[in-house]
Amino acid sequence: MNLSALQPGTQAIWAGESDQHPNGAVTTPIVNSVAYAYNDLDHWHDVALGRKDGFIYSRNTNPTVAALEEKIRVMEGAAAATSFATGMGAISNTLFALTGPGKKIVSIKDTYGGTSRLFLDFLPAWQVAVTLCDTEDHDAIEAAISKGCDLVYLETPTNPTLKILDLKRLSATAHRVGAIVVVDNTFATPINQLPLTCGADLVLHSATKFLCGHSDAMGGLLCGNAELVNKVFRFREINGASLQADPAYLIARGMKTLELRIERQNASAMKIASFLQQHPKVKSVFYPGLPGHKGHDIARSQMKGFGGILSFALDGDYDFVKKFLPSLQLVHLAASLGSVSTLAGPPRTTSHVELTEEQRRLLGIPESLIRYSVGIENVDDLLEDLSGALSRL
Repeated sequence: MNLSALQPGTQAIWAGESDQHPNGAVTTPIVNSVAYAYNDLDHWHDVALGRKDGFIYSRNTNPTVAALEEKIRVMEGAAAATSFATGMGAISNTLFALTGPGKKIVSIKDTYGGTSRLFLDFLPAWQVAVTLCDTEDHDAIEAAISKGCDLVYLETPTNPTLKILDLKRLSATAHRVGAIVVVDNTFATPINQLPLTCGADLVLHSATKFLCGHSDAMGGLLCGNAELVNKVFRFREINGASLQADPAYLIARGMKTLELRIERQNASAMKIASFLQQHPKVKSVFYPGLPGHKGHDIARSQMKGFGGILSFALDGDYDFVKKFLPSLQLVHLAASLGSVSTLAGPPRTTSHVELTEEQRRLLGIPESLIRYSVGIENVDDLLEDLSGALSRL
């Protein structure tokens, strides 16, 4: 079966799971074995060296994890994929495996807070030079890349203000200087965006979020160029940030409904963003689906849908946030996103808790900002909930 020719919703079901499972099971089993035995020593040796397919030790990979890796590989249209214990495991292992002392990275100021910490603290301590550009200034990003770099790291839409980067333009610029392009596709998912088709070399996900979709398992995924993925895999293999079978099973199960969830979340987020944009107690709304969004035209050109995340700033200070959020009834105030249930919180306690108020301000993140991850609840109920909480301000 040529899975690459099928639609994403079909790929999400069958990729990595089209072979016959033991005992005719219709679901990939959870294999919790630490090691895998061989009676033929030569065969064992060939598997250990990667000359033959098979499993040796679950720190490397295992059958359940491999099924998940194959699923994201097919959905992203990649040559290879590997996995990690968390999304930050995917990001940090990729950056450390592909750079080193004397190497140069160009990125943006609006990356996820944990990624920012890598750029601001950990990588410079390892003698890696990092240049962070204004996210919406494509000319400045291109200028920084053209001066020479080894890796370009992009995130689009960004967390939490949903800024949009032109992947084709920046990837082309990066490749002219021989740089590797890595894109965090967590917010968009392969349902809404395929960075590899826009020129990226590697795509990564915090699989904890939309891919899993149920807030019950953590993981990270990387896919793309086979040589680069293998290099990161070898680093992770020794580093030990391995994904285990149980969360891999839950993430793969969640991905089977990914297209259905994302389609509903896309539609609901658009309705909610439009509602909030017209509300007198909301100062600004950040959602790339809105025609007035700065990155709207780029988003339309490289995305199939605009995603289930939006953020908005109340027309007041942080005291407004502290009054508004507890008034919501159909939301978990929690530091995650991409779940079947709606999640919300301010960046100062979620995505950018590591940064100071001044650092957040310089990134264009007001203290009155709220990140709102739309679940799959009925959108009319969510709108009524938001309207009621706003009316109490």
